[in-house]
Amino acid sequence: MKKETVTIRILYGTIIGRAVLKILTRPFLSRCVGAFLNSGLSRWMVPLFIKKHHIDMDGYEKKKYISFNDFFTRRRRADCTDITPDHLISPCDGYLSVYPVDEKQTWRIKHVEYNLEKLLGSRELADHFSGGTCMIFRLTPQNYHRYCYVCSGERGVSKAIRGRLHCVRPAAYTSCPVFMENSREYTEIHTQRFGDMIQMEIGALLVGKIHNHYRKGKIIHQGMEKGYFEFGGSTIVVLVQEGRVNVNRQIMQNMKRGAETKIRLGEMVGELL
Repeated sequence: MKKETVTIRILYGTIIGRAVLKILTRPFLSRCVGAFLNSGLSRWMVPLFIKKHHIDMDGYEKKKYISFNDFFTRRRRADCTDITPDHLISPCDGYLSVYPVDEKQTWRIKHVEYNLEKLLGSRELADHFSGGTCMIFRLTPQNYHRYCYVCSGERGVSKAIRGRLHCVRPAAYTSCPVFMENSREYTEIHTQRFGDMIQMEIGALLVGKIHNHYRKGKIIHQGMEKGYFEFGGSTIVVLVQEGRVNVNRQIMQNMKRGAETKIRLGEMVGELL
């Protein structure tokens, strides 16, 4: 799996880093950084970001970007989306890991350890997906940051969960680290083929803002745009009930080797079991 960067190891693994983390996670600072990235003052960052991450702009809409976030949330001209009803598709560009949903299983998402109950904020909902499949899609800064629905169905309850900063006394730093629970939003999806599903977007430290479209009507379609992330590393989690999906063989072979699978929005990741 992806090794943590030096910066993350310092922030989450040292006393000084955790002190800095408490400052970085203050809402006021996040709002200030977000306001800057949405302003024209941030336009100078765009060409530097493109060069640093080797982003090929040929496939994107031609326009003059008025801010860094205007560029970061750019649209592609077209996406090649699998609309086969019995297929489950990737909601985004990024790197995919797949895990069984086990009561004792925890997953490291944005440097925080989660089990399903903690991730969803509901024991009842977590029990509903016991024995199922958890797909974690990790986006990097150079990825396309718009995302779509993974299948067709009826949109159910949507819920936003605010992030929390967990603080401890200095004397306890070595045994209980400070960490940030990420802000996240999930939508329940009810389908004829795959049963009930969850599609969750998770923001990141500072300005990983989530923008979901809440259109009128409950019917959603595979490949329909669900929303986009503003700047900040981001993650999408998809939960499928037990006995519903057969994940692509190559993806599972990669997981046995402890490797993520590079994936593209609209690409098939599993099929009806």
